[in-house]
Amino acid sequence: MSETPHTLEALQRVAPPSDLLPAEPETPIGRALPALTWAEGRLRRNGEQHQILSGAMHYFRVHPDLWRDRLRRLVDLGLNTVDTYVPWNFHQPTEDTAPRHDGWRDLAGFAGLAQQEGLDVIVRPGPYICAEWSNGGLPAWLTARDLDLRSSDPRFTEAVDRWFDDLIPRLVELQAGRGGPVVALQVENEFGSFGDDPRYMRWARDALTSRGITELLFTADGPTELMLDGGSLPGTLTTVTMGSKAHDARRLLASRRPDEPFVVAEFWNGWFDHWGEPHHIRGVESAASTLRDIVSDGGSASIYMAHGGTNFGLWAGANEKDGVLQPTITSYDSDAPIAEDGSLTPKFYAMREVLHASRPVRSAAGSPTLPESVLPVTRGASLLEGVRAVAEATDAVVLSATRPASFEQLGLDAGMVVYTAHPRVPVGEFRLTFSDVRDRGIVYVDGRRLGVVDAVSNTLSVVGAGAVIELVVAVENLGRINYGQYLGQHKGLLGPVLLGQRAIQGWTSGAVDLQAWDASALALALAANADTTVAADRGAEPGGFATATLTVAEPADTFLALDGFGKGFLWVNGFLLGRYWSVGPQLTLYCPSPLLNAGENTITVLELDVIGTGIALRSRPELGPPEEYIEEFE
Repeated sequence: MSETPHTLEALQRVAPPSDLLPAEPETPIGRALPALTWAEGRLRRNGEQHQILSGAMHYFRVHPDLWRDRLRRLVDLGLNTVDTYVPWNFHQPTEDTAPRHDGWRDLAGFAGLAQQEGLDVIVRPGPYICAEWSNGGLPAWLTARDLDLRSSDPRFTEAVDRWFDDLIPRLVELQAGRGGPVVALQVENEFGSFGDDPRYMRWARDALTSRGITELLFTADGPTELMLDGGSLPGTLTTVTMGSKAHDARRLLASRRPDEPFVVAEFWNGWFDHWGEPHHIRGVESAASTLRDIVSDGGSASIYMAHGGTNFGLWAGANEKDGVLQPTITSYDSDAPIAEDGSLTPKFYAMREVLHASRPVRSAAGSPTLPESVLPVTRGASLLEGVRAVAEATDAVVLSATRPASFEQLGLDAGMVVYTAHPRVPVGEFRLTFSDVRDRGIVYVDGRRLGVVDAVSNTLSVVGAGAVIELVVAVENLGRINYGQYLGQHKGLLGPVLLGQRAIQGWTSGAVDLQAWDASALALALAANADTTVAADRGAEPGGFATATLTVAEPADTFLALDGFGKGFLWVNGFLLGRYWSVGPQLTLYCPSPLLNAGENTITVLELDVIGTGIALRSRPELGPPEEYIEEFE
């Protein structure tokens, strides 16, 4: 038998062997056991044998007006639990403001709706969440500092302490022992894929228990010895994240923790997509078969994702492979059984059969959509005209220094930075080299677009006349890395810009916080008047701002296609829907009905490359040609 303690009292007897941890609180007399416990390899809920049949659905990826609808679809799928991450940066994007817990950030409200629909709730508070979310949920203002992320470095843990002082007491009140729906919380997230600091993992567990968490705690890691060694904790339930080979994972966990139940904290029934790569799907029978293997013999599973939702705004993360950034698309459909717009897919019905769901499906009809049409667009200011107009009106952060400033030095999480310098150039052809640009820069010389630079293509040729030029580089952050050792990587012009072999010095760096722009800022950008000789020559700047008007009698869902456009950002009534890019695979942006008004609606585009002639309304999503995909740890 395992020596792993599994009751609350036994857990509290595990003394953390670290001077990093505060004193352990005494156990209050008469405190109830957690709702979920285990013994002899079986999970129990309030003493009765139980399976967690959960689905991941993130409140921050679904419009709040649609939370109840999507939760009901989870119930119709046959689930008894919903689980969600908590993204720190979504609640506290700037350090000098208190964390927000209202509106879209109302986790308590989301959990309350889940309870009303008969669902338990599992919370995964991080502080690191991965989730294909920008920076893995860590705030950019934190990762801008010189500290060791996800470690027992006190500079990191002290910052997390302040966040948890705000967050965890709110979760305490939502626990099942206090009449709420929360039955379990995760300690950190897949730490065994990142590091091997046991002091940090013990600290992360104590950060929950010392603040009053009494429900079941668990860790989650890939099903390999290496990952489990780094991420699991004595006295805390060990779970796995995986896509296939459930029997192998079950045997591995049984060999390490024979007394613990088999729990898959993430069953990857689909996968996410990167810009410029195929649209990943997983076959219905493949996903259903693996789910069947997991839940056989009492196993528990959380389907990741059961309903993926959308990376609205600029919250999509990124990965890195061989030194090349892989930015994640705006859709987080993830080939889930409940699609991005709430539609029920064939995978939904196959999984429902595996889960022996018997109650009627209340949500089979789906949501109505607007009629298909094409909206003509009206061009506004150029990119530089528009962003400069907004910067002047909003007192955007501007720094002048010898070197270009990074996004982090400007206090900017996402969006763009416009860099300006005035070097003297020689007569004849010369080369501009951008030694380290993160992630994509549009280069202008004397108001005319010269080209695009990135990590792969970082040089441009210029013909000079022996005079001073205005060099402008508009650098876009394509998404902050959310997984692996490049977590927290900075953005902007991070290395010198070379004219030949000589570094260009004397830069002005201006923040363009697109995620903070509202309808009034967009109106300023659209109406900005040109004050340059090239303004009328739109061939000199192919991108820019454009707008279209959508008139509806009654709001309904729609999918916006930007045929003929290149790359950019799209707002609906001042709300940043997300990023689009003709490289695909995603070709439409999902616009849920709560973002529209009866009557006129304004659609605004900031196009970085080439503006099309119209914005199409489609009745179905276009996420690109599919490719079968099952991710496995090596």
